[in-house]
Amino acid sequence: MDCSEGVCVTCSDEAIPVTVIRLVDPGLAVVDTGGVAEEVSVALVDAAVGDTVLVHAKEAIAVIGRGDGDEHA
Repeated sequence: MDCSEGVCVTCSDEAIPVTVIRLVDPGLAVVDTGGVAEEVSVALVDAAVGDTVLVHAKEAIAVIGRGDGDEHA
């Protein structure tokens, strides 16, 4: 797996902000991790396309910015 800027969404010890680019199905989204698209769980948050979420270990743990998406999951 290629990690952007030396930070891995899967195994990093810190949460990193990423942008939701597509909702795959309930609880799963594709996010932009800095030029790399990766699937993460959004089951714990109310996220929509365009939102910025904090991700730790492939799990979105907070929405920190609302985007221009029309619907929230």
